[in-house]
Amino acid sequence: MAAPLFYDDVARLISLVVLIMSLIVQAIALIHCVTQRGDGFQAIGTLPKGAWLAILAVCFVLTFFGVGGGATGIFGLIGVAAALIYLLDVRQGLRDLTDGKGFW
Repeated sequence: MAAPLFYDDVARLISLVVLIMSLIVQAIALIHCVTQRGDGFQAIGTLPKGAWLAILAVCFVLTFFGVGGGATGIFGLIGVAAALIYLLDVRQGLRDLTDGKGFW
């Protein structure tokens, strides 16, 4: 009788941790994108700054409000994927463009 109750608590805790980590990754990518210059995106040959802002902001809002299942739903997974692509590819390109200078 106690096992299902314990399972529900653990599942809820894991879902909350995944949601918080997802929102943190997406927020970091969104804040970094907002603070960058727009011409740098064109110089490294990626989507324009406005497109990245739209993708990251919409996914962050949809994940935050739990549309489509929260962090493990379709919009949450797309948001995390977009944020990781931004952080691992675009951010590195912008850093290389500025010779690694800056606080990011």
